Parts: sequence; structure tokens; C-alpha cells
Amino acid sequence: SAPPACVRDPTLGEHRFLTLKSSGLRLHYVSAGRGNGPLMLFLHGFPENWFSWRYQLWEFQSRFHVVAVDLRGYGPSDAPRDVDCYTMDLLMTDIQDIILGLGYSRCILVAHDWGALIAWNFSIYYPSLVERMVIVSAAPMSVYQDYSIHHIGQFFRSNYIFLFQLPWLPEKLLSMSDFQILKTTLTHRKRGIPHLTPNELEAFLYDFSQPGGLTGPLNYYRNLFRNFPLEPQELATPTLLLWGEKDTYFEQGLVGAISSRFVPGRLEAHILPGVGHWIPQSNPGEMHEYMWAFLQDLLD
Repeated sequence: SAPPACVRDPTLGEHRFLTLKSSGLRLHYVSAGRGNGPLMLFLHGFPENWFSWRYQLWEFQSRFHVVAVDLRGYGPSDAPRDVDCYTMDLLMTDIQDIILGLGYSRCILVAHDWGALIAWNFSIYYPSLVERMVIVSAAPMSVYQDYSIHHIGQFFRSNYIFLFQLPWLPEKLLSMSDFQILKTTLTHRKRGIPHLTPNELEAFLYDFSQPGGLTGPLNYYRNLFRNFPLEPQELATPTLLLWGEKDTYFEQGLVGAISSRFVPGRLEAHILPGVGHWIPQSNPGEMHEYMWAFLQDLLD
């Protein structure tokens, strides 16, 4: 079967491939607004892909070169099988290669969930490549680690992470009954993405239902504990942080924990009342208002 029509919507941008300098992997991305302004690079989470950013691609292509990538292991991007191909160091190198490969020396990095874990790390290790960051629903790894040790509730909210460490079993579970667990994750009344159409749901499930389509994404989790324990890092990249008050995966207390690690004056954080985990898709209007205000001075 072919992917659903909504992913081929030409108003979202052009589908392209970029060969990364360091690894030689080919990544798929969707690009719009080239020449209209600075590079705005979008990094998706799990279980998602570039299509998670459809509202932002429409909104910001008038003033930015917007690029939404499929991270390695996702969709039509290359997906090496080996667990060792999904370490944080390699994922960060991918982001560097994307920015430079697109012809830029820095970008505005917009990231959600797993993409945001990479973005937080990237801003620490490659600060010169990140002009601004917009982070949605995720904390730096060292903050999670510290927070989860002291807040058992967060530990239990993240318990699926331990299941995902196992070989082959998570792939089996997630693909059972025609990907029922993923369907539920994305469409659940409380925990899912509100108002997701059947077509949009298919835009996510299609990639995961291809042969081996789950292994790359799950390999991200299998590398999570490679670098523990982590040293707390000082965060200095000017960052807009958006958080859903009703996020079922991450406690609100993480926002304060993140703030305490920041150079004063560099973090602007907003907790959106009544909102869940999937802000870029559930509340794009609010997200865009905060983003335009945060980026206004770059456009003057």
C-alpha cells in the first residue's frame, strides 16, 4: 500500500534527501521557504515522523527556511539495523551534518519528545550551531535522571522506557493486532493527539508498518542508559520551553528542574493549561504565538 495522500500535500514543502557527510546515511526531509530567512530545523519524537510538524511547516515558511527531517531509522531515511548506530553522539553528528549539509552555519532548532532530547544535548555540545531553541515536552537527560531519582511518580510515568530496552520483544508487542498499542498511544482520549484524522494516523503508522520499521526508533531507547550517570550541565542557549499541564508522560515539576540549570535570562518557559504531550499538533495556534514573539527580534 502507498502512504496516505496527506503526506504528499505540496503546500507542506518538497520531499528531498540529504546524504550526511560523517556517516554517509541518506535522510529524508521536507523543505519549504528556502531563501525566506534563517534555517528552522524540526526534530520529531516517537512514535512520530516529519509529518508531526505539518502545522509549523505551513506557519513559518513565509519567514524561515523550514526543514522537517525524518531522523535516522524513521520513514524513508536510512535505518541501520545495529543498536550501536543510535547512540546520542551519532544522533548529534547527524544534526550537525544536516545544518552544514543544507548550507547553513547555525539554525533555530525546534524539537519535541525524543527529538528534544537530542536538541538539548546538541545545544550543549554544539552551541555555535544553535542560535535559538524551541523545546516542547522534554527535559535534558541529566535533569530527568536527577528528577526521577527524587520523584517516584516520574519514574513510573516513564516505565515503558525499561520495556523498550529489551531485544525483539518491543517490536513484537508494538506490531501486534495491527499496531494497536501505537494506535492507542496516538489516538487515546486522554493521552493521545486530539482530533487526529484516520488519514493522519495512517501517516504515522505507515512508516512503522514497513518491514523493520520499528527497530530503528526502538534502538534510540536501547542506548538511553549508555551514558548514565550524567553530570549536570549548565544550559545557555536562548530557549523557549513549552509544556502541557496535562502531559501524561512528564511531570510539570521538570520545568522548574530545567530552569534551575539555566544561565539566568536565557529560558522562557510556559505551561499550557489543560494541554497534553503533543502540543505541536494539538495546540499549534498557541505554540506559534509564543514562537513568533520569541523569534521576533531575529526578523526585524
